[in-house]
Amino acid sequence: MAKATFHRHQRVYVEPVGTWAVIDKVNPVWVKGFDEPVRVTYDCGLGRDFAAEELTPESATDKSGQDQHLSHWRLMRARNKWQTPEESRNHPFPGTYPIVVTDENDWGGWRVPGAEYERDPALIEMQARLIAAAPHLLKLVKDLRDYARNNSELDDDLIALAKRADQLRQHVETDVTDVPKATRQTG
Repeated sequence: MAKATFHRHQRVYVEPVGTWAVIDKVNPVWVKGFDEPVRVTYDCGLGRDFAAEELTPESATDKSGQDQHLSHWRLMRARNKWQTPEESRNHPFPGTYPIVVTDENDWGGWRVPGAEYERDPALIEMQARLIAAAPHLLKLVKDLRDYARNNSELDDDLIALAKRADQLRQHVETDVTDVPKATRQTG
């Protein structure tokens, strides 16, 4: 017997199509002689019905989707169009500059203007590595917070460190639309 996993008007991620959709209709499949439906499919307005295994509810993808999105951050190198490798011998990687890509398709992320890179290549390289490592550092902060919460036998220094880490995590994860305009910092 099958039970409906989702309800009408619920927003779900449709795995086979790779998009978000809203369930238009819940379609139970009844068979004579059974008191309950044997299968339930969902019409999302995408041309065919989908089984529950092909759909993911919005709330379940929020955290894992964010962590999955952060796992794509990586440091790449782009060819320096303004200088040849011979002209940039003092750079850590002559003829290239760092870019941090934050999407699995090599889109988005952080780029540095050529003039800024020329001013201090070592600093820009360190910034690129720091930005690329940010998701791992955020996970480390969360793990430290969880460790401190789950262990009561910690010294005061470690507890203070965990509190500072959790404040940093809250600062990073706070949605800017949740912060009152008067307290937002503009730069």
